[in-house]
Amino acid sequence: MTLAMAQAAVAAPARRQTWRGSLIALALVAALILTVFHDDLFHLVSIWWTSTTFGHCLFIGPVVAWLVWVRRRELAVLQPQAWWPGLAIVALGGFGWLLGDAAGVAFARQLGLVMMLQGAVVTLLGANVARGLLFPLCYAFFLVPFGEALEPPLQQVTVAITLPLLHLFGVPAVVDGVLIHAGRYYFEVAEACSGAKFVIAMLAYGVLVANVCFASWRRRAVFLVVSLIVPVIANGIRAFGTIYAAHLTSIERATGFDHIVYGWLFFGVVMALVMAIGWRWFDRAPDDPAFDPATLAHPIRHRLALLPAAALVLATAGLFAGWSAAIAARAATLPDRIALPEVPGWHRAPLSRRAPWQPHYPAADHYLFGRYMDAEGHAVDIAIAVFASQREGKKLAAFGTGVLRENDVWVRVSDVPGLSGGSAMRITAPGPVERIVASWYRAGGIVTGEDVIVKFATLRARLLGGDQAAVAIHLSAEGRDARASIERFLAALGPIGGVADRVTAAR
Repeated sequence: MTLAMAQAAVAAPARRQTWRGSLIALALVAALILTVFHDDLFHLVSIWWTSTTFGHCLFIGPVVAWLVWVRRRELAVLQPQAWWPGLAIVALGGFGWLLGDAAGVAFARQLGLVMMLQGAVVTLLGANVARGLLFPLCYAFFLVPFGEALEPPLQQVTVAITLPLLHLFGVPAVVDGVLIHAGRYYFEVAEACSGAKFVIAMLAYGVLVANVCFASWRRRAVFLVVSLIVPVIANGIRAFGTIYAAHLTSIERATGFDHIVYGWLFFGVVMALVMAIGWRWFDRAPDDPAFDPATLAHPIRHRLALLPAAALVLATAGLFAGWSAAIAARAATLPDRIALPEVPGWHRAPLSRRAPWQPHYPAADHYLFGRYMDAEGHAVDIAIAVFASQREGKKLAAFGTGVLRENDVWVRVSDVPGLSGGSAMRITAPGPVERIVASWYRAGGIVTGEDVIVKFATLRARLLGGDQAAVAIHLSAEGRDARASIERFLAALGPIGGVADRVTAAR
């Protein structure tokens, strides 16, 4: 026993020295990776700081640091040792970043950046330390903003909860897509009202509490389910309360109170409610060790010296940054000027003054907008946006561009069946005035109405070469006969692919 204690006493200073060198190398490598990919870092931090949906991400970094801190005693027992298989995580993250860069998908780039940093930790500190840090490393995924796709289905869930409650309390209400006509007012169940921000934040909070407060995997799973269901139900009740308060008083008073509740009190009440539900089933003591270091002190295979490991991490990450730089210069040659097409049986007409609308493409290389009318008085607006290439800040399918801009007076009511391979939606503006907007996108030689297909086509064109030009074409009409008017105009206009070819001078 005395010999073992003496050996441990001798080993401790050497282990501290190894830790010091490994952490310095990790800090330098992480700083260099963040420097190389600084655009994505700035974009990520900007989203955290400005987005109400992803404001909770500001707390993820400090939480990860705290999770590492509470593991410090157990980690100190382990010996860090560079481990070359960790480079696979760096490479996977780098490749994901490259795909996101080529397709113009910010989520993929940001996820790739986080994975490269995670891979650096695994490579430079080794497999044993990475196992001890498994939860903090995985929890770092919440640094990446995600979950916008939840907004449309959660809008429908909010409507489904709100409408029966209004009827139960005697408020006459009907729904049209995401619009609720209740009593004297129209209410839009907008993306911000869907409750997605609280579902996403509660997921991050629920995962943390499940790890820290529970030992049983079954209880963890049940707690996570409760963490997701409670905010959805509570958000539906909140939306009902806002509409009911407007019915009893005025919309100004109701929405003013709702902003206070929504911003400051609602999430705190939901968190407290979820904790109260799960409190009696907590089965992990606060002072329990996060892991048993004795079970992780295994001999490491595939070891690597620290400095070569650091160099390989940087070289692997830099490979994908270089690849991106090599393809960034690709762009199609566009004509100096383009013009709206001549459409048989239709003539140019003045733009609508009753309900002006235009799609938003501020970064397009060419943008055209005009109105056509036929002999029977049908009127259709056409918008054409042309890009020589796509990149961040210059994309066909991006938040705040396209049919609806950010904070637009027009709002989406519902999607409607598309036309000739495109997509279509019904939008409305104060008045009320309604429009149907049919949309087509041509990217990588493919004509589609789906954003996802646009991104894959752009990805293929940028990585493998091919036509870099991208075109958005929108046809829109007002009133009850809007769809019929668009169909008549489309029949005279001809195939959308041909229109896109003509405005890009493609052969």
